[in-house]
Amino acid sequence: MAADIKVDPTNNEVYIADGYGNRRVIVFDGDTGAFKRMWGAYGGRPEDRDIGKYDPDALPARQFRTPHSLAISRDGLVYLADRSNDRVQVFKKDGTFVKEVFISKRTMLSGSASGVAFSADPQQQYLYVLDGANHRVWILLRDSLQIVSRFGRHGHWAGQLDVPHNVAVDGKGNLYIGETLEGRRVQRFVYQGLGTAVSTREQ
Repeated sequence: MAADIKVDPTNNEVYIADGYGNRRVIVFDGDTGAFKRMWGAYGGRPEDRDIGKYDPDALPARQFRTPHSLAISRDGLVYLADRSNDRVQVFKKDGTFVKEVFISKRTMLSGSASGVAFSADPQQQYLYVLDGANHRVWILLRDSLQIVSRFGRHGHWAGQLDVPHNVAVDGKGNLYIGETLEGRRVQRFVYQGLGTAVSTREQ
């Protein structure tokens, strides 16, 4: 019940956000498919048991709830969107925990961290985080995880969002966002500088 898959060509490894039933990041060899390693939140041993309803006022959960999307940066870090825990956690490739950031922490429903992707510049300066429950995209400085901007609001017109679920960035910095449930479309947002994206509706 994998939610997302990324290939790391530097090590020929396949990283899977195993989140639609299990609660882990799991890594396989790209040639043989052999299991190599796995981890849970904070780099600990993953558990697949139900950890109960999300409480924004409780201590951060020591397990993932929905590891939903991941991305591997050029400098060798793994960014994991833990959707219904409203957070993004960052790891080294061996599963060592580095840091985390909470996104709209009081979001309930399906959570506020649906997808992650990097800006197209060589340093991958920005981290884009899809917020499916609140129908927006957050823009963070990747190094510090500081939120610097956001765009999007709920709706079905071009440029509005209805449960953004997946995101990809092309070499020119344009964002492609797939919407689920009643959204049922892909939109392209043309990069024109931070905070000034324009949508072109794609059928």
